[in-house]
Amino acid sequence: MTSTATAQGSEGRKAQPDHLGHVIFITAAAAMGGFLFGYDSSVINGAVEGIRGKYDIGSAALAQVIAIALIGCAIGAATAGRLADRIGRIRVMQISATLFTISAVGSALPFALWDLAFWRILGGIAIGMASVIGPAYIAEVSPPAYRGRLGSFQQAAIVVGIAVSQLVNWGILNLADGDQRGHLMGIEAWQLMLGVMVVPAVLYGLLSFAIPESPRFLISVGKVDKAKSVLADVEGHTVDLDKRVAEIELAMHSEEKSTFKDLLGGKAGFLPIVWVGIGLSVFQQLVGINVAFYYSATLWQSVGIDPSDSFLYSFTTSIINIVGTVIAMIFVDRVGRKPLALVGSAGMAISLALEAWAFSAQAGDGSLPTAQGTVALIAAHAFVLFFALSWGVVVWVFLGEMFPNRIRAAALGVAASAQWVANWVITASFPSLSDWNLSGTYVIYAVFAVLSIPFVLKYVKETKGKALEEMG
Repeated sequence: MTSTATAQGSEGRKAQPDHLGHVIFITAAAAMGGFLFGYDSSVINGAVEGIRGKYDIGSAALAQVIAIALIGCAIGAATAGRLADRIGRIRVMQISATLFTISAVGSALPFALWDLAFWRILGGIAIGMASVIGPAYIAEVSPPAYRGRLGSFQQAAIVVGIAVSQLVNWGILNLADGDQRGHLMGIEAWQLMLGVMVVPAVLYGLLSFAIPESPRFLISVGKVDKAKSVLADVEGHTVDLDKRVAEIELAMHSEEKSTFKDLLGGKAGFLPIVWVGIGLSVFQQLVGINVAFYYSATLWQSVGIDPSDSFLYSFTTSIINIVGTVIAMIFVDRVGRKPLALVGSAGMAISLALEAWAFSAQAGDGSLPTAQGTVALIAAHAFVLFFALSWGVVVWVFLGEMFPNRIRAAALGVAASAQWVANWVITASFPSLSDWNLSGTYVIYAVFAVLSIPFVLKYVKETKGKALEEMG
């Protein structure tokens, strides 16, 4: 791997694509999977109360319907990599787009609660696939000189997808006069919210036919001439194509296939560095960030805010998420990963504590006094901002850099799985916890934000400016 990186450094970084606009189009098309990832993850926010009313279910059952998509996410993420190595990156994108489309149609027209849950799982599989195949494809087709910037398209697409889903939900709710169960186009508003995703899903599928297969996959199946043609398009016709093919082949042959057994060591089960990766993944979720994206509209309605306004606040939160992500992208290589993580932890802890204080003043009818209501809204937006500019981006950067080469793939798989599990725990538990004590729920999230500070200080090593070969 070192020899490949060096070779790319001498030639690849100097290579300029003849048509940069074409490269950006390819990257943006692949990043549509990230857009759908964010859209499908967050669109359920607008349907929570409609589902509750339609099927007359309690908080525990409702939480399972919301969280069950995460089971599909784990399945999709676990299978996408191997499937892509067998049938190609583009085919996996097309499978993902198909599953997104079927899930959107099925979720919009469910017969009962059980099949709504099934369509949610199917959508989750598509999310899991998109979360793996998008970054992998973009990394493989991007010119070395542009890889970092083009790689950021995936994360940007995710947060834009979240924001657009909230904007669409808000627009549909207004058309339905603020009633999630109001009828539009022959179905209830919440069903239309879930069904609209068919539009970007079909677009993703169509775009996948307009972009080339990854050169790495083409070489792996013996289609060297096609790989050279793609490399010429994305890296420039002045590049020595025979040399680039040889570099890719060398890298593929020298890569170590890490296994689960490679992660084991000592009395603690896993190697210490694997536990650090798991810790980062778990803390990222245990601060309750997905409550903001799955339940925010329901949360604001529960404290007396008008439904239309609650959806507008969910949209503005998504815009704050985009702003924070851009800030992180600007500073992650300038100030380092650890400083951003620590700033984010402190900001989240304070914001969550303020939310807990505000919700402690909840009246018997569920409403908040004006002062506490204002504090809750500001603190909720501040919480998302601090998360987005730190843990939302930094954790993924850490996980991509911190593991030694020999265990990187397997360790990433374990850490990502831990993240899905923690995500499920938070998503499935919030409705019941909020019924128990909303203020107490935010105290729990605040405690995890505080605990993340000593964890980062003691166990997490800065990876800024270090070569991957230095990790160990």
